[in-house]
Amino acid sequence: MGRILAIDFGRKRTGLAVTDVLRITANPLFTIETKELMNWLTDYFAHEPVDEVVIGHPTQMNGEDSESMNYIRPFIGNFKKQFPDKPITMYDERFTSVLAHRAMIDGGMKKKDRQNKAVVDKIAACIILEGYLEKLRV
Repeated sequence: MGRILAIDFGRKRTGLAVTDVLRITANPLFTIETKELMNWLTDYFAHEPVDEVVIGHPTQMNGEDSESMNYIRPFIGNFKKQFPDKPITMYDERFTSVLAHRAMIDGGMKKKDRQNKAVVDKIAACIILEGYLEKLRV
């Protein structure tokens, strides 16, 4: 059984999280510059068994796609061309940044460290992955 990788895609930075091989826990990996993402994925897939990729689906409060989908759709198209054997699933990412900030506060992270957007992005990816795992268990 391979891992599930989560992507919190952004125009500048992308947060990444991954499950353990048994798919029990979600763990934040790091944040990467989005322009380096496809190269990183190629290398990661060559070294780690990944069966599925989950990408945050930015939606508005009414459930419609947000403007962010205008740059996520091309990424998904490129992903499917480059990795046709890797299923990609979209998962609602509403409130993940808010939840990431709450997790940092609850974890006792200092205010200066909480302002680091790269930390927020990888925690948001982890929250997306945790939500997806919970959905699979139901």
